[in-house]
Amino acid sequence: MRYALTPGELARLFLKRHRWDLELRVERVQGWSRGVLFGETGRFWIPPSPNMPSPEAALVYPGAVLLEGTNLSEGRGTTRPFEICGAPYLDADLCAMEMNGLALPGVHFLPYRFTPTFNKGCGESVQGVFWRVTDPKLFRPYRTGLALIRTLRGLAPESFRWALPPYEYEKERLPIDILTGGVEGRLFMEGGEGMEELMEADERLFREERAECLLYPEA
Repeated sequence: MRYALTPGELARLFLKRHRWDLELRVERVQGWSRGVLFGETGRFWIPPSPNMPSPEAALVYPGAVLLEGTNLSEGRGTTRPFEICGAPYLDADLCAMEMNGLALPGVHFLPYRFTPTFNKGCGESVQGVFWRVTDPKLFRPYRTGLALIRTLRGLAPESFRWALPPYEYEKERLPIDILTGGVEGRLFMEGGEGMEELMEADERLFREERAECLLYPEA
């Protein structure tokens, strides 16, 4: 979900993976470090989307976007999309307590109540949580998103639903399977096991492939 490559590095990866017959030249940026967060650059944030109004939203997005594959609100219709989530059938205090009980690295959850002006839960009182990232270096957004949906689903299994197609360009597959790249993530969020081992194996293979394409050293 988050490949951690610059556009130039990503182009190098595609060239290597697909064996394109072309000459690629990428100029290195001077004075930039891979470990620098956007808020540390001193630059003004320009939202790439109306639903990406801040660097904080972008930080949680790789995990929070999974909510699009459910009937849980991902905060669209509010001023904090992706940083907040919930549903009318949940209890905010219980959600926060359960999520904080997981002791996930780099993030703390606050009970949160909101009323979206459009999209899921429009005009309703929605209860859920606010993602407060306490340590961006330790925070694992994708794993956090999986754990969040698994937990909230477990709190209200009779009301939780997976969103149905169509989604974006796909008219048959479940949106959550598109977002996670397969059925394994959904099975884990439904109570299955073995997801961590699968992700670690995939990440190890990707890191090996990615290493040859880096233009800037790892932080």
